[in-house]
Amino acid sequence: MTANGDMIIALDKERMQAMADKDIGKLKNMLCKDLVYTHSSARLDTKESIIAGMESGATVYNSVVPSNVEALDLGDAVVLTGNAQISVSANGEPRSFGVRFTDVYQNQNGTWRMVAWQSTKTPD
Repeated sequence: MTANGDMIIALDKERMQAMADKDIGKLKNMLCKDLVYTHSSARLDTKESIIAGMESGATVYNSVVPSNVEALDLGDAVVLTGNAQISVSANGEPRSFGVRFTDVYQNQNGTWRMVAWQSTKTPD
């Protein structure tokens, strides 16, 4: 694995923890302004809508725990693939499930930001 790959795996773990910690300030810096976030339910979010959902309490991430994460370093972009266990409350309804994800980060003038997320629920 390359240095960028290791760094982005660690950065994405920080992003997942920031979601669970409700650290909106950190997320605003980590997410690209043009983020495309596709949930395992096929619901689509942008940077603004995912943050708004967290700020309003409509979406509350209790934990996001990654595993088996691998990185493909493409220079100014890194593609991550892996699994995650997610515990979330959506509109007051608690849910816990596993996903398989693809996550893309891009180096934007020296700052790595998440530009895309796509996840699929794994069988129970």
